[in-house]
Amino acid sequence: MLAMHSITNANDLNLRLDSTLQELPAWVVNIEIDRPGNELATLFEQEPLLPGIILTKNQRYEGMISRRIFFEQMSRPYGLGLFAGRPIESLYKFLQPQVSIFAEDTPILEATQVALARSPQLVYEPILVQTQSFKCGLVDFHQLLLAYSQIQVLTRARLQEEEEEARMARAGFLDLQHNYTRLLQNEKMAALGQLVAGIAHEINNPISFIYGNLSHATQYVQELLYMLQSYQQQYPHHYLAKQAEIKASELDFIMEDLPKLLSSMMVGANRIQEIVLSLRNFSRLDEAEFKRVDIHEGIDNTLIILQNRLKPQLNRPEIKVVKEYGNLPRVECYAGQLNQAFMNILTNAIDALTESYELSVLSRDFVPMTQNPLTIRIATEVTNHNQIIIRIADNGPGIPESIQKRLFDPFFTTKSVGKGTGLGLAISYQIIVEKHGGQINCVSAPGKGAEFIIKLPLMSKK
Repeated sequence: MLAMHSITNANDLNLRLDSTLQELPAWVVNIEIDRPGNELATLFEQEPLLPGIILTKNQRYEGMISRRIFFEQMSRPYGLGLFAGRPIESLYKFLQPQVSIFAEDTPILEATQVALARSPQLVYEPILVQTQSFKCGLVDFHQLLLAYSQIQVLTRARLQEEEEEARMARAGFLDLQHNYTRLLQNEKMAALGQLVAGIAHEINNPISFIYGNLSHATQYVQELLYMLQSYQQQYPHHYLAKQAEIKASELDFIMEDLPKLLSSMMVGANRIQEIVLSLRNFSRLDEAEFKRVDIHEGIDNTLIILQNRLKPQLNRPEIKVVKEYGNLPRVECYAGQLNQAFMNILTNAIDALTESYELSVLSRDFVPMTQNPLTIRIATEVTNHNQIIIRIADNGPGIPESIQKRLFDPFFTTKSVGKGTGLGLAISYQIIVEKHGGQINCVSAPGKGAEFIIKLPLMSKK
């Protein structure tokens, strides 16, 4: 019996990278194995492109004879005479051809690689594709190669597309990285601007005091020098005593006021020196490497830098800082970066307390600050796990649980437009977790303030 699919050229197929053998055109030409051999020749003559014929016995698969093997045998001396009138089974047993059988869900790429790995005598033989219902079809090896080449073209095109996408992704990533770096730099510059403004305000008071007293100090010194010169020029004349009496009242005042004036100027100069030293320790310009430092010193220096923001403002009273320091050993860290993290967290606490006070003043439930003063509490301790804990808490409005999950996300902020970039806590998280292998989390509830808990290892894994 003869049954045949309509053969489609592989060029017309819409193949994909994962296409399987069932998508290829297949020949289904069956003949019973007890039929005479000359009927094989008739079938091959009827279909010049027929790659082979499937042999069946009682309509069940028995084997396959390809066009190439059949005509090679028939072209030999006495080949046609020996097998033309005999059953096909005798020819099949004599030839014992090897058949490559694949399941219909085998990928074309995989089947082609297996077919190409056959011996040179069998490499051009058709392959047998078997369905799940055990029906068989023949796929010409040249059709298989054509489909394989099409998929290779698709693969190269896909690779080019992916390379282009990867290139665009890399370019986008570089742009994103550049923008993020620029935003980080802007955040640092904004923090630096606030820092400089606060320091300028802090230094301005003692400088103004010193500058204002310099004129009086200069006048006092000039008068004392004048009197000394007068004594030197007129000594030992008797009328010198009378001139001294004239200047006596002024001299007494100068002798009383000048030490006070110099002492006040000294206090101002010490204050300036303290601020400058705190600024240097805060930035740790001379300690950029990973080294052991005093955490309490870093916190204190940060508080000195923020002193101007803690003082009473036009829109709120003073913010008190309560220190509950434990006995901490020196900790290995990048001191300057860690101080920056402390500043970001303390600045957020100050902003939260300021906003809370402004809202409470406008509300009907306003409570005088004498009963509930604005407070930031800083506590430190050492745990048994070779790490220190730093707690920075405020008695502000607190943070809702839904917002706590996003506190350390870059660009997330609850502040109004123009008052925050959403990078302060993200930078702090990066410094504490990524740079120092520590932990930071927030414990808060609405109306009960917020507490940031920082855990740092005493000894760095680095």
